[in-house]
Amino acid sequence: MVVEDMRMVRLVEDERDNIIKMEEKEEEEEMKKGFFKGFAEPAKLVVGYALTFKKTKSFLQPKLEGLARLKGIIFVAIDLDKPLSEQGPFDIVLHKLTGKEWHQLLEDYGQTHPEVTILDPPDAIQHLHNRQSMLQVVSDLNLSDSYGNVNVPQQLIVKKDASSIPLKVAKARLNLPLVAKPLIADGSTKSHELSLAYDQYSLQKLEPPLVLQEFVNHGGILFKVFIVGEAIKVVKRFSLPNVSKRQLSRTSGVYRFPRVSCSVASAEDADLDANVSELPPRPLLEKLARELRRRLGLQLFNLDMIRKFGTRDNFYVIDINYFPGYGKMPEYEHIFTDFLLGLSQTNNYNNNLTTGR
Repeated sequence: MVVEDMRMVRLVEDERDNIIKMEEKEEEEEMKKGFFKGFAEPAKLVVGYALTFKKTKSFLQPKLEGLARLKGIIFVAIDLDKPLSEQGPFDIVLHKLTGKEWHQLLEDYGQTHPEVTILDPPDAIQHLHNRQSMLQVVSDLNLSDSYGNVNVPQQLIVKKDASSIPLKVAKARLNLPLVAKPLIADGSTKSHELSLAYDQYSLQKLEPPLVLQEFVNHGGILFKVFIVGEAIKVVKRFSLPNVSKRQLSRTSGVYRFPRVSCSVASAEDADLDANVSELPPRPLLEKLARELRRRLGLQLFNLDMIRKFGTRDNFYVIDINYFPGYGKMPEYEHIFTDFLLGLSQTNNYNNNLTTGR
């Protein structure tokens, strides 16, 4: 009897699930009719994607896929066990995988399919996998105008021999405390770990290869500047608190921190001092993003940016991430789908010029 009851419950639940799915499909069709009322439905834009399971789950959320379908965009998973040339056809290839084999595959595919846009070129992405080259492009910019200036913290690269770190720090005249980060920034959990070293002796406890950055007091607020093509979105996150001279003199050791700019550390609704939480000027961000897009050759990245405490217009870029967690960016569904459509229109125009159509 119990078994029969369980079967009946399953049948009722299955029927309910089927009804819900049908209602959702009908609702989507009604939305589609209203969205395109008086207009022809858009041509299909096929985006092949090669992402890790974790990235797929965070990026390809139902709201994004639903809006994309309404706009004529279809996301298709690339099968890594099959030749890329036998899949598609694709208009755009979106990826965030590492490894020389994958990069070579993409380069070969790009040469034989020049009409397909690859987001982004593997060689350009590789530039951000090393924190030494990552921030050099910001330093070379030497950006300064009436809206403010953008720099990078003084830093030192240590590739081996932890025992030599205190002497190297002294020679470089870096001021304590120092932020220590892994030299390689490949998107792994380990690459986002950081430590704060308070005294010379403790520097020997660090694990090269790493980059050491002077810690800049910034009121405990970090600005995540998301860039999607020409679109810019800024969110505030809690960060490490200021370190006073008194605290520095009384503290020793190395303190390890998890990823401090995670989603649970949002500072959007916090009651903060305006001098600390005011967003960087929009014209400054637009100029910075435009120059970095051009110099890096990338469309999808974000900046971790801070304002030096006690100043209004002195900013520092402390990290750059390729294809960050856009799922945490407000309105990312609209921003990303608009970006893909704009990219497609530009490509079609350029292809027509090339072919003389």
